[in-house]
Amino acid sequence: GYLAPEYAMRGHLTEKADVFSFGVVALEVISGRANSDNSLDTEKIYLLEWAWNLHENNQSLGLVDPTLTEFNDKEALRVIGVALLCTQASPMMRPPMSRVVAMLAGDIEVGTVISKPSYLTDWDFKDITASFLNEDTPTPSSSIKRRKSKEKSQRENPVDDHSEGTDALVSPVNVTQLTDILAEGR
Repeated sequence: GYLAPEYAMRGHLTEKADVFSFGVVALEVISGRANSDNSLDTEKIYLLEWAWNLHENNQSLGLVDPTLTEFNDKEALRVIGVALLCTQASPMMRPPMSRVVAMLAGDIEVGTVISKPSYLTDWDFKDITASFLNEDTPTPSSSIKRRKSKEKSQRENPVDDHSEGTDALVSPVNVTQLTDILAEGR
């Protein structure tokens, strides 16, 4: 949750990676919670995603720690805005830390947060993998039944026909050939 996307996905460490981490920590401070919490409602599990959803719906103050009885709305919005700028997908879109400090101090205006980072929108999908398991997908037991039926048929009618192909779930693997392929880098 604290790693900048360019480092987490590609191992590229940029000078703006720490700016990203700071943005996540700033959201944790303002919300009074960790960056992920599986005990919360689905839309609130990931702090950064929840913060963006609130921001897009003009409800950013909903992120503020509910145990706070008093706070300055303007300052809370400033911290949230800076945090969202710090967590942009591209390091080039993140402000340098000196600008972050100036924005937090109120010396300069908080820049406009343009759009939700792609690393959040790309992961926003409906998981349909369970539906594949409910379809007529071959299972190991059905593959074994087909293989036994095929073996019985071949015993009764011994024709060497490999044109049908093999059943991937029960076919043996030629480990020697696989080792050679891996050694060659294919």
